[in-house]
Amino acid sequence: MPDPRPKVLVTTRLFDNDAARFLEDSGFAVVTAGLPPDALDSGIPDDVLAGLLEGVGGWIVGMRAVTREILAAHRELKVIARRGVGYDRVDAVAARDLGRIVTITAGANDDSVADHTLALMLAVLRRLKENNGALAAGDWRVAAGGDLTGKTVGLIGFGRTARAVAKRLSGFDCRVLVAAPRFPGAAPGVTHVPLAQLLAQSDVVSVHAPLTAETRHMIDAAALAAMKRGAILVNTARGGLVDDAALQAALAAGQLAGAGLDVFEAEEDATLRPLAEALAALPQVVATGHAAGSSREALARGNMIAAQCVVAVLTGTAPPEGCVVADGRA
Repeated sequence: MPDPRPKVLVTTRLFDNDAARFLEDSGFAVVTAGLPPDALDSGIPDDVLAGLLEGVGGWIVGMRAVTREILAAHRELKVIARRGVGYDRVDAVAARDLGRIVTITAGANDDSVADHTLALMLAVLRRLKENNGALAAGDWRVAAGGDLTGKTVGLIGFGRTARAVAKRLSGFDCRVLVAAPRFPGAAPGVTHVPLAQLLAQSDVVSVHAPLTAETRHMIDAAALAAMKRGAILVNTARGGLVDDAALQAALAAGQLAGAGLDVFEAEEDATLRPLAEALAALPQVVATGHAAGSSREALARGNMIAAQCVVAVLTGTAPPEGCVVADGRA
């Protein structure tokens, strides 16, 4: 006998039992894509996804593109809940046009990404990858690194995650520069400067901007050339903000001393995977595969907030504060 409960599709990886139980206890049937628990949903073929979305009212999505065509074909789909804070893969304009709601999990992984950002800064500055590799090969010689303490760190963007990074940097007595279009009138311990000044003066540049048509490749060959020679670049925001080919060239030329990367252009364009893997293989690069927001604690928070957003929209109540990014109900 078919399950009479309204359906919610979950395709994001590492969705936990507590969040699934919340959906079920709220009266919804949970549909999954049948992927391995740690698999990205970005590779789900269109025809398979079409079958999964039949009769679904809410979709908790990870990295899968949500296009106008998908939304138009599934009129029962009322809410798309992105497990995460970036929603560049969701056509928010189409969602508004078609009367749908798009939500994010605001605040779920700010601390996790900030911790990871500091981890990458420290790992690159202290040359942990090189020292670990040498020791594992029986070479006890030391590759001397640099301190984070006392450095000038430039933050491009000043949203929740960047503010959490700035808070952590205060413990390292860093001078913190911020280049951002939206900046509070008084932010303790940070100085708002033009991007050109930030690039020229920072020992570490950390990217925290959203990916838009205007910000794509904001860190290109010219921006890298404008950076202080011997600086390091950290990107835990979005692949596409940095021109990976230009970064590879800057590292090869010695313009930058290293990079800490959690995101790559290859996440959107599989043809760029060899470039991403070549960057990750460099001794002065510490790389992770979009793992910054994937602490156990952050995943649990994000899963539950996404589930709460879906339940709220489908039951006519208010989603958690700050989570709605596109609302086509009006």
